[in-house]
Formats: sequence, C-alpha cells, structure tokens
Amino acid sequence: MNYTYRIYPDLHQSALMLDWLETSRKLYNRALRELKDWINSRKCLADRCSLEREYIIPADLPFPSYHRQQNDLPKLKESWTDLKHVHSQVLQTTIRRLHDTWEAFQERGHGFPRFKKYGQLKSFVFPQFKRDPIVGDIIKLPKIGSVPMSLSRPIPDGFKVKQVRVLSKVRGTQWYVVVSIQSDVSVPDVPFHGRAIGIDLGLERFATVSDGSFFERPKFLLSQHRQLKLLQRRAARKQKRSANSEKAQLKVARLHHHIANTRKDFHFKTAHKLCDQAQTIFAEDLNAVGLNQGMLRKDCIDASFGAFLRLLEWVCWKRGAFFMRVNPNGTSQTCPHCGATVRKSLDLRDHHCPECGYHTHRDRAAAEMVLLRGLNLVPVDNRGMETACAGELAGDQTSSQVPKSRKRVTRKTKK
Repeated sequence: MNYTYRIYPDLHQSALMLDWLETSRKLYNRALRELKDWINSRKCLADRCSLEREYIIPADLPFPSYHRQQNDLPKLKESWTDLKHVHSQVLQTTIRRLHDTWEAFQERGHGFPRFKKYGQLKSFVFPQFKRDPIVGDIIKLPKIGSVPMSLSRPIPDGFKVKQVRVLSKVRGTQWYVVVSIQSDVSVPDVPFHGRAIGIDLGLERFATVSDGSFFERPKFLLSQHRQLKLLQRRAARKQKRSANSEKAQLKVARLHHHIANTRKDFHFKTAHKLCDQAQTIFAEDLNAVGLNQGMLRKDCIDASFGAFLRLLEWVCWKRGAFFMRVNPNGTSQTCPHCGATVRKSLDLRDHHCPECGYHTHRDRAAAEMVLLRGLNLVPVDNRGMETACAGELAGDQTSSQVPKSRKRVTRKTKK
C-alpha cells in the first residue's frame, strides 16, 4: 500500500532536491540517447551507412541493458561530478525507470520512451532503508536529512516501510512523499456478498445507481475556468524566463493543483457513499483514453472517469466490498426488464421500451443493465445464490423482470 504525506523541507533541502531532479533528468536523457544510438546503428544495411548521420558503434557491442548502464555509473561519476552529489540508489532507480518504459513499449508496440524536458521529471525514489525512516513527525531521507512531515495517518502496526518516493508539485514549491508499506499478511479476495448495485457514469449525472439514486457532476474546471483563463493570459504576457514570468506560472500551477484536489476529494466521498449503499458494486469498464480524445473530451477530462473507477476499486477493497467491471457496450440501448433493444440518440434522456412498456431515466436503465450483466459474471460458486436473490439485490426489480438471456446462462451453468 502507498501512503502520501506532505513534507516541509527548508530552503537548502528544497534546492538540493530540485538539483537531484535535474541531475536525474539529465541522466535519464543520456541513457535514452545511448539506447537510441545503439538501435539506430543497427538499422542501416551492412554494406552502406546513412547519408545523414553515422553511428560509429562496434558490431559486437551488446545492447545497453539496465545492468550494463547501472554498472557504468561509477565510471561516469569520474567525468560527471554532479552525479556524486546524488544518492547512488536514486540514480539506479532513474535508469530502472527508463528500462521499465522500454519494456512496456515492447509489450504494447507503441509509446517509445521520450526525452524529458526541463522540469518534466518530478520525482525520485529511495528503494530501500536499513531502518524505519519515519520517527514521529520527521522523515529521515539519505543525504537530505530530517524533513518535517504532516503525519495525517500513522503507519499501521505490522507494516514496514519498503521505499519512499519524493514528489514535487506546483513547480517545486510543494513536496510530498509516497511511502510504500508492506506486511507479510495475505489479504484474500473479497467474495460476492450482500446487496448489489450497478452504476452508470455520465456527463449529465456523474453517477447513476440502479436503485434510482444519483450524484450530480460538479464542474471543477468550468467553475474555475474564468480565473484560470485570466492567470494564463497574464503569464503569457510576461517576458520569458523572467522572475515575473515564474511568479505568474506559479499562480497558474496552484490553481490547477486546487482543481485537482477538489476533484479527488469528490471522487473519494462518492466512492465511500457508494460503499455505504451496497457490499457489491458493478461498474462500466469504460475506455477512458478514448473518451478523453472524443468530441466531449474537455468535460470527460474534467470528470476523470478512469481515475474515479481506479479509486472506487481501491475503496471497495479497503472496505471489504466486491467490485467488478462489466462490458459497457449497449447498456443504454437495452431494456433491463425484457432485454429488448431500444435505440435512442444521446439527446433522448428517457428510456421507454415499446415491448414491455418500462419507462425510466436513461441513465438508470443503463445502471440496471450494468447490474444484470455483473450478476451474470460473478464466480460460479456464488452463482446459485445470486440467481435466487437477483430480485432482492437489484432493489425494486423482481425475478420475473430478469431478461431471457440471463436465464439461459443460468440453466447452462447448472448443467
């Protein structure tokens, strides 16, 4: 688990950590440059070279892997003296970050690692500690010293601190530590149990529950858009790289940080309220990346559906609730009572089924359909219980209102 705390370094410690971030950024770019040069040297044919550039790299030189670049750090420190001021394991984790990105690129097939611009690298990691670095309201960081922290919640008994990530926010004016704690206790997966609900996420209503309740969507960015536009206009008019320009950019960063904190607070409160209503929650497995690139991308980014679903999954695990994502395709075009397909455009906000006459709000019908799909996907051990109690778990639905497709799946399972 990860716990995030606010720390308050002095001016010397803050300047030192900013220097570490800049040195780590340069090391990241240098390691990436070595990796790209090795790859480009293998692209040309054996009997000719590129007319634009030549990469003079011996053919027997191995690939610059993580271990090879890590072992080259002691020799590199002799010519690059700034590396001596940074903790050695911080430099190693910087190389590790590059190769994690490289391995992820090989698995996905896209997303080649990019060079980091100035100020783009915002964190560094201490991967291990000999003893507990947190003593009271003080955290002891190697080569940095004792830093006051706001211990908003204590470390649980039986957990040990494995690593600490130092994170810079608001253009290096606010500092946080992400403490990774670990325990040998194994936590089993939460089984399907209790009352079940389905939720539908949208822009008109942030979340609509299958029992008819809903949560309005606060417009975090739109409420602060006028102030943000004013600050950005002022920052654009300042002379680049001047002190006044930095002050103006700092005000913009603080407002963005405030908007992000307000959104995260709303997500947490909504997730806990949903866990108060039921012990089993089914949600749509939305393609958040695709939504953030569509026609309504500004509103979708402001709502942050992907971040909310990840946070809801974490809150459900912490509170012992069962959480599952279901296929969202066609949930708003299907009647939850009879299973008939009811086509409707986005401007039509009511669901009226011509087959069974069921009439309700469009988002509630989609949430009920999410619930029914989730009940079909629960583990086989619990399928008999949920089939018998489907009407009770769904709130005001009855067993006679279950679609025929769901009944067929149940019969196949019994065979």
